[in-house]
Amino acid sequence: MEKKGKLWGGRFTGETDPIMEQFNASIGYDKRMWKADIQGSQAYVKALHKVDIVTEEEMNLILDGLKKVGQEWEAGTFTIEKGDEDIHTANERRLKELIGQPAGKLHTGRSRNDQVATDMRIWLREELTTLRHHLINLVHVIVERARRDIDVLMPGYTHLQRAQVIRWSHWLLSYAWALQRDVQRLQELTSRVNVLPLGCGALAGNPFNVDRDFLAKELNFTGVAGNSLDGTSGRDFVAEFLFWASMTNMHLSKMAEDLIIYSTKEFHFVQLADAYSTGSSLMPQKKNPDSLELILGKSGRVFGHCAGFMMSMKGLPSTYNKDLQEDKEAMFDVYDTLMGVLQVTTGVLSTLTINKEAMRGALSPDMLATDLAYYLVRKGIPFRDAHGLSGGCVALAETKMCAVADLTVEDLKTVSPAFEPDVSSVWDYENSVEQYTSAGGTSRSSVLQQIKQLETWMTALD
Repeated sequence: MEKKGKLWGGRFTGETDPIMEQFNASIGYDKRMWKADIQGSQAYVKALHKVDIVTEEEMNLILDGLKKVGQEWEAGTFTIEKGDEDIHTANERRLKELIGQPAGKLHTGRSRNDQVATDMRIWLREELTTLRHHLINLVHVIVERARRDIDVLMPGYTHLQRAQVIRWSHWLLSYAWALQRDVQRLQELTSRVNVLPLGCGALAGNPFNVDRDFLAKELNFTGVAGNSLDGTSGRDFVAEFLFWASMTNMHLSKMAEDLIIYSTKEFHFVQLADAYSTGSSLMPQKKNPDSLELILGKSGRVFGHCAGFMMSMKGLPSTYNKDLQEDKEAMFDVYDTLMGVLQVTTGVLSTLTINKEAMRGALSPDMLATDLAYYLVRKGIPFRDAHGLSGGCVALAETKMCAVADLTVEDLKTVSPAFEPDVSSVWDYENSVEQYTSAGGTSRSSVLQQIKQLETWMTALD
C-alpha cells in the first residue's frame, strides 16, 4: 500500500520515525515557493498535453485545480497537513483533494529533483529583481547626497590616520561605485539563474519527449539546462547568489564601520537620526548606532551561509543528494537579511546629518605635506627628491615645535632654495582638493563628473 501523502511511498512498508519525518521535512521554509511551484506545474501540464499524456479535459481540470490551490495560498487559507514534507507534496496533495485522480498524471516524467531546482530558480529570479531595485535606490540616495553636500571638506584616511584632504561627497561616491559593480554582478547572476531545469527528470532526462523549449517560453526562461545530470543537481546559481550577497554586504559593512567611527564623540562628523539609533538602559547620554552595528553583524551571518553551503557542496557525488536541501534555508535567509540591510542603509543615509564644522576642524596643515612636495615638483624638482624635502620641512616644524604651515619662507629655504613666497598657496585646503582634477579625483569638477556618470548609468537602467 502506498504511504499516504508521500510522493515516494510505494516501495516502503514501515512507518517513518517521527523524528526523521521532522528532520527530513522542508515545508516549514520552502512553502514560500508556493507560487513558483504552481507556475511550474501549470507549464508542465501544458507540455504533457502537447505529447498526449493528458487530454485537454484533464489539462483544464488540472489547471483549474492549480489555480484554486494558488488562491488558497494567496488568501492564507491553505492548510499544511502532516505528511506534507515539502511544497511539492503539499500542492499535489491538495490538487488531488480538489480534482481527484487526474492530479496523479501531473507528475508524469517529472521528479522533485527537477521540480525543486525549477521552483528555486523562478523564486530567486523574481526576488533578485526586488533586490536590484533596493540596491539602485541606495545608489540614488548616495548620489543625491553627494550632490547636495559637494562643498564639504573632510580628512581622508589611510591606516585610520589622517592622510589628505578630500570632499565628503568623494567619500560617499566611493561606495556608490562599489555598489554599482554589485548591480552589474547581479545582472550577470540573473542571466545564469534564468536557465530551466524542468524536463531533466530525476537525472536521466524526460522519457516522454516534452518540449523543454516550450516550457522555457511558458516560464520566461531564456534557455534550458544543457545536461540533465547537471540540471537537477547544479546549485551554482545558489552559491553565486550567496557570494554576491556576501560581496554586497561587505561593501555595506565597510560603509557602516566608517559611519560608526565618524559618529563617535571623538570624530563627531555625522549624527544618526533617532529612527536609526537606540539608547542605553543605564547611561542616559548614550546614542548608539545600533542600525550600523547590526549591518556589520548581519554580514557575518551572510558570509557564514556562503561558506557553509560551499562546504555542503564540495564533496557531493553526482546528481541529486539530500544534502542539497540545505540550499533553500541559506538562500531564503540571505535574501531576507540583505533586504533588511539595504533598506536600513538607505534609511540611515537619507536621514543622516553631517557636522561640517567638525569635519573642517579635523583638517590640519600636516595633511598638506604631500602638497608641499607637489609644489616643489612644479618647481622642477623630481618627486622622490621633493618627497624627501617635504619630510625635512615636517621635521623642521617638529624641531621648532610649530605647525609646518607656520614655517616662514626663510625657514623653508633652509631645506630647499626652491621655496618662494608663493608657497603660502599650499596651505589652502580648497586649493588642495582642487588640484585633483583627473577622472575619479576629489576636485569639485571631478566629483560632479562622477555624479553625472552614475546618474547616466542609472537612467540607462530604467
